[in-house]
Amino acid sequence: MNHLATSKEDILTASRDLIRENGWAAVSIRAVAARCSVSAGTIYNYYNSKADLLGDTIESVWYEIFFHPKDEQVFHDVETCISWIYERLEYGDAQFPGFFSLHSLGFMRNEKSDGKKKMMQTWEHILHGLCEVLKNDPKIRPDVFDQQFTEDKFADILFSLILMSMLRQDYDPSDVLMLIKKTLY
Repeated sequence: MNHLATSKEDILTASRDLIRENGWAAVSIRAVAARCSVSAGTIYNYYNSKADLLGDTIESVWYEIFFHPKDEQVFHDVETCISWIYERLEYGDAQFPGFFSLHSLGFMRNEKSDGKKKMMQTWEHILHGLCEVLKNDPKIRPDVFDQQFTEDKFADILFSLILMSMLRQDYDPSDVLMLIKKTLY
């Protein structure tokens, strides 16, 4: 059901809905305007170009998938955090089929600056969260990390495995959790 867009959030909701239904190719100024029951000019009141619209849409998709303050307790131990990340990946893939592989690879390869920047901001947020969890998890052996094998380096390893899972669409964290158990506890 179409509705009248009265805000950027309405436009972004319509854009996400188009992606859910028909993939990234469905998002255009005209398609979003039609979904919102407004003229294309109304969308241009909010966005200067399709690239600007796509950049904000990408950011809103990443936000929907990964930014959940109510899930704050997942950042108290590494195993729970990794399980939550994989659950969110699975959710993201179900809600936005092909988002991770098409969007991530496309922006990395084509250097589309705004979309790539927003994707990288989300990745940095996840990586920072992993580092914090590694530094604060009380279950981790106190002698695990040193100057050569730091929390940051292990977070990079974990994040690389997460990225591979995204690209493969493999949302089973059991191998990563086994690595964590054998390495940290």
